[in-house]
Amino acid sequence: MAFTDSEIAEAHEAVRREGDSDNLYKLGLIYSTGQGGAVDYVQAHMWFNLAAVRGSESAKECRRELSEMMSKDEIAQAQRSAREWLTVKHH
Repeated sequence: MAFTDSEIAEAHEAVRREGDSDNLYKLGLIYSTGQGGAVDYVQAHMWFNLAAVRGSESAKECRRELSEMMSKDEIAQAQRSAREWLTVKHH
């Protein structure tokens, strides 16, 4: 799945405004596939985790698969980042 630069920007903006599971999931896909830059598993895991918290079953599966490719330290960093995002940005 390929995303255009405008789709990536729109997903970031939608998350800033609403924080809905669909756009959180989309950001997870963007970071896990390297769209718009390098692959970033920590960021991808964070976005999938946030989408999963908001009820996305697809995000739960992607997060599980991604976790298998990550170190414990990377997963811990992603979880810290998700908690911080929830605390600072979206309650």
